Amino acid sequence: MANITKDMLISEAVRQGNSEAIAMALMEAGMHCLGCAFARGETVEQAAAVHGLDVDELVEKLNEAAES
Repeated sequence: MANITKDMLISEAVRQGNSEAIAMALMEAGMHCLGCAFARGETVEQAAAVHGLDVDELVEKLNEAAES
C-alpha cells in the first residue's frame, strides 16, 4: 500500500509505487513538477499550495495512482 504524505518531497513521492501513474496524476492536476528544479526540494504540500490545489485531495489521488 502506498503511503504518500503531504510532507514528502515530490521526487520521493514519485518513487512510492507506480511512478508513471503518479507522474500522470501530477500532470493532470496541472503540476509539471517532474521537469521542475523545485521537485527535488519541494514537498507535496508546498507544490499544492503554489498551484492552488487542495493538498488532501492531491495526496489521495497520488496514493490511488501509486497503487494502480
